[in-house]
Amino acid sequence: MSADDDRDTLARFDSRTTALEVQGEILSIRHPADAESLIDAGAFARDERLPYWADVWPSSLALARRVAALDGRHRRLVELGCGVGLVAAAALRAGFDVTATDYYEEALAFARANGRANAGRAPETRLVDWRDPPAALGPFDLVVAADVLYERPHGPLVARLIGRVLGPAGTALVADPGRVGSSPFLDALAEAGLRRRGASVVTVAMAGREHAITIHEIVH
Repeated sequence: MSADDDRDTLARFDSRTTALEVQGEILSIRHPADAESLIDAGAFARDERLPYWADVWPSSLALARRVAALDGRHRRLVELGCGVGLVAAAALRAGFDVTATDYYEEALAFARANGRANAGRAPETRLVDWRDPPAALGPFDLVVAADVLYERPHGPLVARLIGRVLGPAGTALVADPGRVGSSPFLDALAEAGLRRRGASVVTVAMAGREHAITIHEIVH
């Protein structure tokens, strides 16, 4: 999509910009002003869709800071469930070749716009359904995902998708605040040909609260 197409998409939303500190730099992330106002009862009834993509989550800030500290030159990165693109923007600034994926076209438009605004270039974007991912996706050197385990069924889906798209020597970083899908995700790693190599807990201050975020490090 062109920048003009994305501007047209974003213009349909009541949006605002939030300034976030990432590795000593300020990223200005545009996102819908009120995610709850985007809930579509019909879409939820058909497909259990909720507009998780429209918020800037503490997990995404924690993961953006982790990714921004890496050297991404000559490395391919994919984000699963990119939302408005905070992590993708940080990855672009770190030099990664970035593919941002989400279940919502609108999320991809925000991710491209935020990439252009903060890194001078848009990520490649793909519309991806975790239940039926495209065959031609990957392999990637780094797979990242922030706060994608908010429902129990998401855990095994995310594990299987990481197993499919992660390169043989690659690493996945999954940031999670303790959602109900985290245990099913960890339980599903072995079947997906993966293992957790380590985990770290970081504290992120957002909206007047401190949030403990676990970043799981996953490898084959």
